[in-house]
Amino acid sequence: MGSSCLLSLTFCFLVLFNCCFAQIEQVTSRRGQQQQGKQRSQQNECQFDRIKALEPARRIKSEAGVTEIWDENDQQFQCAGVVVMRHTIKQQGLLLPSYSNTPKFIYVDQGRGFHGAAIPGCPETFQSSAQNSRDRRESSEDQQQKDQHQKVRQVREGDVVALPAGVADWFYNNGDSPLVLVQLLDTSNAANQLDQDFRKFFLGGNPQQELQSQRSSNQRGQHEGESRRGQQERYRNLFGGFDERLLAEALNVDTKLVRRMRNENDNRGIIVQVQHELQVVSRQESREEEEREREHQRRQGGGSNGLEESFCTARLKHNINNPEDADVFNPQAGRLTTVNSLNLPILRHIQLSAQRGVLYPNALMTPNWNINAHSICYITRGSGRIQIVGDNGQAVFDGQVQEGQVITAPQNFAVVKKAGSQGLEWVSFKTNDNAQISQMAGRVSVIRAIPEDVLANAFQISREDARKLKNNRDEGSVFSSSQESRRGRD
Repeated sequence: MGSSCLLSLTFCFLVLFNCCFAQIEQVTSRRGQQQQGKQRSQQNECQFDRIKALEPARRIKSEAGVTEIWDENDQQFQCAGVVVMRHTIKQQGLLLPSYSNTPKFIYVDQGRGFHGAAIPGCPETFQSSAQNSRDRRESSEDQQQKDQHQKVRQVREGDVVALPAGVADWFYNNGDSPLVLVQLLDTSNAANQLDQDFRKFFLGGNPQQELQSQRSSNQRGQHEGESRRGQQERYRNLFGGFDERLLAEALNVDTKLVRRMRNENDNRGIIVQVQHELQVVSRQESREEEEREREHQRRQGGGSNGLEESFCTARLKHNINNPEDADVFNPQAGRLTTVNSLNLPILRHIQLSAQRGVLYPNALMTPNWNINAHSICYITRGSGRIQIVGDNGQAVFDGQVQEGQVITAPQNFAVVKKAGSQGLEWVSFKTNDNAQISQMAGRVSVIRAIPEDVLANAFQISREDARKLKNNRDEGSVFSSSQESRRGRD
């Protein structure tokens, strides 16, 4: 009797286990199919005949600034799996706290200000003192309440700021000129488990409906889009969606304060004007201190063993605007500066990197292709000519670019840049934390690595001409225009 009961229980357990295992297999298979479908979709979206240099497609005004978003439905952005936007923040303007479903990579194109990131589980290591209170007439009880918060970083022109998905952050302009932030959202990143839409989750204010992704809405039928429009226009911050009594209990405050948090009649947008100078605790970082911190991380192996640097102490920013830090410098042509996971270890977690390029008038960057990444190029200054060539040997882009435009060079597509009479400057966001290029001309090019006889037979030229191909350009990466007139006469 006991053995039969035991056998019955064992049989039931096996049936239950097999059912659970089958469900797990179905979920795993479904996720794998979704991932494969996502990859196939991206591969199909990278098969195109023409690329355009684009201006922002949407412009959303706020009380203290403007947000501009490039068309995420354009094929080059769908191929790269990214969204590009730009915030222009006026003096004493505050970009409200928010987080997104994707990692964010931000380039400070102009101005200076404060940046705060609220990283989950990290302590509030910055504390104000009663003596720093703005209102001296406060009661002694209020003055004893010292504000504590996580680290506030100072940012300036040329900084890149990296943020993992789901980390809330904010910016404030404490300078005397607009603070311009160019932001890349990596929607194809593995950290995003929702869909290819970028989603902004705001912790304050009333975000405008136009700030949310237009990608899925354009793919839905027109009738469905119109039926949802009324709901989409009623966007609120996250606190506005909770039951006020439940939220009041969670925060241990009264419901009146919770109702104010909803900001239902707030029409200021996502960049608001601070009436008095923002009171935060921030430490002025000198260049020498930044250098010491970076040198410490280099000595420790860049944080590769996981002990030196946690998310709580990680550097989130790195400046790529100083000529002294250039990785490549040619006094007649320009410079290139790279930030990747080797000099900013947080990039290893978000799988992105960036390159800052400066070309002097009429100089050019060697033709090259990106080995392991897409390259999303934002023109920061000047103008010039860019050519991009696909696998069929046809140019998918051949035209002029100017300040404020964005153009994507897909992985393995060959690209060349030539500055105009005023020079050309850009920052390229790359979809790999250690992006690599292969050069097609110059001292460290693929041409130099190939034997002369191979070149002679490949191009049906003499060995003497093959030798010229290999040796006539001794510069690396960025080339001067000094030989242009002589080449034209040959």
